[in-house]
Amino acid sequence: MLANLIEGFSNIFTFEILLMILAGSLIGYFVGALPGLTPSIGIAILVPITFGMDPIAALVLLVSLYGAAEYGGGITAILLNAPGTAAAAATAWDGYPLAQKGLANKALTVSILSSGIGAFVSAILLILTAVPMAKFALNFGPLEYFALAIFGLSLISVLSEGSLVKSLIGMFFGLVIICIGIDPIVGVTRFAESGSLLGGIPFLPALIGLFALSEVFYMLENTKNEKAVVEKVKGLGFTKEDFKKIWKTMIIKAPIIGYVIGVIPGAGATVASLVAYSEAKNSSKEKESFGKGNIQGVAAAEGANNSAVPGALAPMLALGIPGSASAAILIGALTIQGLQAGPKLFHETPEIPYTLFASLLISVPIMTLIGLLGVNLWVKVIKIPKNILAIIVSTICIVGAYAYNNSMYPVWIMLIFGILGYFIRKLHVPTTPIVLAMVLGFMIETNFRRAMIVSTEGVSFFFTRPIALVLIILAILMFFLPLVKKIRQKHKEQKDSKEIQV
Repeated sequence: MLANLIEGFSNIFTFEILLMILAGSLIGYFVGALPGLTPSIGIAILVPITFGMDPIAALVLLVSLYGAAEYGGGITAILLNAPGTAAAAATAWDGYPLAQKGLANKALTVSILSSGIGAFVSAILLILTAVPMAKFALNFGPLEYFALAIFGLSLISVLSEGSLVKSLIGMFFGLVIICIGIDPIVGVTRFAESGSLLGGIPFLPALIGLFALSEVFYMLENTKNEKAVVEKVKGLGFTKEDFKKIWKTMIIKAPIIGYVIGVIPGAGATVASLVAYSEAKNSSKEKESFGKGNIQGVAAAEGANNSAVPGALAPMLALGIPGSASAAILIGALTIQGLQAGPKLFHETPEIPYTLFASLLISVPIMTLIGLLGVNLWVKVIKIPKNILAIIVSTICIVGAYAYNNSMYPVWIMLIFGILGYFIRKLHVPTTPIVLAMVLGFMIETNFRRAMIVSTEGVSFFFTRPIALVLIILAILMFFLPLVKKIRQKHKEQKDSKEIQV
């Protein structure tokens, strides 16, 4: 393995390959920052350009774009509350409040450092564990995916802000939304008789509406009462105290969570960021500060979603199974170059996967450097007066939604969800459970029904699958854990009050 990795590095240090890394990083930043252009869309756009290129140069370009695009989504999430990618939604929960406090440079710095460190650590894990981790992922059948999604949904109890009842209302709203369209198993229509709705509610335009467009309505509502943010922001805003606070999340927790979830096909960066964020909140002594501008939340979300990129490459390269939509397109790019993803790739052309490994270790520092150099440039966005900013954000929302599939349907969906998001926030119903339910709802429904079709034992099938059983038990514990903590805290307060009276 070491000899192959050394050969991979020798392939990297040429002008052409280094240029591909730089070009992929810059294009990836743009793709990720613009809502509507997902990493998979960016890769798909560039694949035709790679037809006549050298296989190594082509794949390095696409993989560099993939990694940078996952970070780019965090830029607009922090500055405008407009996540450029679905995985950046969790970044906005704490990143945008930090920007509103005049700490956008701190939030951006934490996001790029966490992204870079997470991706670098994850790349090392990819090199060390690609084949064994990918083989473990093969143990996941429909029942395991269902249990994993249920575990993810149970995180609502941890992520809920304020009333748990309102969080559950948001969750059920999200679950109803994903039921619109054609039934994925038997093909009957649900809540839609004809037209574009048969294809369901597109997730990214809905996400843009819930977060970005609803924020535009808030800007317009408060533009007469609030002055634009004009704080003089210099430097990176990141201190030693900040590093001490988040180093475990940045270097250990987020990369491991992101990589492991990235390896599981279908889970992806969005699930990774949500799980890492909930873990950071659950293990923090300052839980009440999450959602109000806690840098640990930014570090967890950004570190995990970027760590999921090398994770998704593990089953793609080792077994030919894509870990994400972007990885699926990369398999197509490999095929175009006359290569077959899977064990044969390591056996017949080891220079390809090991050059990709080396390119990740080189492209991540380049991506991080570009991000750090751009902090003070991007942060100028918050100095724009709110009425002008509202117009800019609205334009980005419309362009991003239209770019989703080059039609007006996603634009109308974005507008409807923007209005819904505005009133939902007015009623103090958190949007986090809605997003979580929309991400995991389809996964829950399809995999449960597939598991029941395969099973001849009914619900008792759960007890024959240890991985699924463990995940379900963890989900139950996760759901009731906050309730137990509240009961214990209430009991402690009553005990303390009695002692004071005595």
